[in-house]
Amino acid sequence: MISSDDYLVQWLLDTGMVDQAGVDSATAVAASDRLGIGEAFVAAGVLSDRDVAVARAGLCECPFVDLEHYEISINNASLIPRSAAETLGVFTLFVIDGVATVGMTDPLNLKAIDQARASLKAEIEPVLCIPGQLQELIAKAYSLVSTSSGARREPREHISDDLVTGEEPIVAAVNHIIASALEDDASDVHISPTEHEIQLRYRIDGHLQGRQGPPLSAHPAIVQRLKVMAKLDLTQTRRPQDGKFRFEHHNHRCEVRLSTIPTVCGENVVMRLLRPHGAILDFDTLGIPTQAVQSLNDILTHPHGMLLVTGPTGSGKTSTLYTAVKRLNTPDRNVVTIEDPVEIRMHGVRQVQTNADIGLTFAAALRSILRQDPDVVLLGEVRDAETALISTQASLTGHLVLSTLHTNDAAGSIARLKDLGVPPFVINSALLAVIAQRLVRRLCKDCSRPHTPDETLLRRFGLKDGGEFRRGAGCAACGTSGYRGRIGIYELFRMDSQAAAMIDNDATTQELNAYMFSRSNMPKGSYGPMWLDGVTKARMGITSLEEVGHAVASVDVEAMVDAAPEMLREAA
Repeated sequence: MISSDDYLVQWLLDTGMVDQAGVDSATAVAASDRLGIGEAFVAAGVLSDRDVAVARAGLCECPFVDLEHYEISINNASLIPRSAAETLGVFTLFVIDGVATVGMTDPLNLKAIDQARASLKAEIEPVLCIPGQLQELIAKAYSLVSTSSGARREPREHISDDLVTGEEPIVAAVNHIIASALEDDASDVHISPTEHEIQLRYRIDGHLQGRQGPPLSAHPAIVQRLKVMAKLDLTQTRRPQDGKFRFEHHNHRCEVRLSTIPTVCGENVVMRLLRPHGAILDFDTLGIPTQAVQSLNDILTHPHGMLLVTGPTGSGKTSTLYTAVKRLNTPDRNVVTIEDPVEIRMHGVRQVQTNADIGLTFAAALRSILRQDPDVVLLGEVRDAETALISTQASLTGHLVLSTLHTNDAAGSIARLKDLGVPPFVINSALLAVIAQRLVRRLCKDCSRPHTPDETLLRRFGLKDGGEFRRGAGCAACGTSGYRGRIGIYELFRMDSQAAAMIDNDATTQELNAYMFSRSNMPKGSYGPMWLDGVTKARMGITSLEEVGHAVASVDVEAMVDAAPEMLREAA
């Protein structure tokens, strides 16, 4: 008698997905490990679980659905009992015009189809899914659905007593929310109650993206659970609270900064996800142009002075500083950082976290650190006059100081330092260079297509030809956004005698910009302002021109284009 495994093997051979050697290898694994032939092909490394699923779908003459980027619908999860879904390996993906598309591990299981039809009271269209993906989807979906009944099962005052084991529905829902955010590489999680639902959003690549959240009835219990984890006051719901806790997922630890504020619809929760042991990249991987990398490497060889990184919040300044510290962190140097908060732990670096409640501010910590015999000091931010003066003085007394400022461009940092009370002669003596940067989203490699940008956008950048740019169409791999990941765009202002003389003469930011990108200050093959680096990356298909335009919205690009020398015009 011919079994279904025999049909599968013959199908794989006929379609050329495997050869006889692969079949022999899988058959041996199946016999030794007592596996089905499909599992054996995966275990032997001959095929992936996706390849086996696609082959089974072809054999069954039914569609294959990849659930990797499927967004869970709570309404659909409640249509079939959990016990039936887990036992039969079925899940309702969507219902359209009375026809339910049901994900299955075995579309030829007539018993499962009949039970699904009875539960849904609708026609069934089975599709085949990868078993592991379907099992994971079922577990996640029903953990979210059960929060509604779980939240109602006990009185509110007893909720915290129930949240002891990971098997409780509220615990499962909170764990799922945070774990999914980590899997999506989100930086923040927003849990916002409205009049009719919980609005769950993840900040991915700098943009908020909506997700299917638990029912509104679960909101009080979810907030209580998070407060328990962060050791906050459970009885206080009418004032903001801040806390933190650690979360572990797949052997990776994450520090979660929790913030709650009262709103008319309930407490709004935002969680910042910090990965203390995240990877520190190098300058090239960050996207800094080659010429600027060479200049930065030279700057970091100076024994003293100040290097500033400027840009708005969320522009990647800290990543650039960490990359610089990574290069400087050698056994013969004492490297100390002052941060708020410490985002990434670095071996061999003394990292200090500020605490305003006990008077440990940037300025106070810096004073103490200077008595610790440091060679390199990373200061999270120059945010007041006292910190500005102490940090510039430290850079004049034998320390290499790295820090950040909030300015629109590199030249603007000079005016900002003056506003903070730093005299021009101190700026000229202390400052080595300033990096200005923004983050732009990378185009999704799976769905980017040629695109001609809007005429207004082309004129803004002084461009005549818009036929060489690309834009993401949106696909499952990028969550329909058209982008996956981010990269920086940069400009570097390096101090020299002419720039120092201009600062002494109170040159404006516009005049400093004009000098920075003048022909005499830009060697052949060099790069120009930040927006031009963005245009270059857009032409290379790394990002879109629309994304660059959004990133440099606060920069007066038109004025720079009008005043730019011919070299900038030719580059644009």
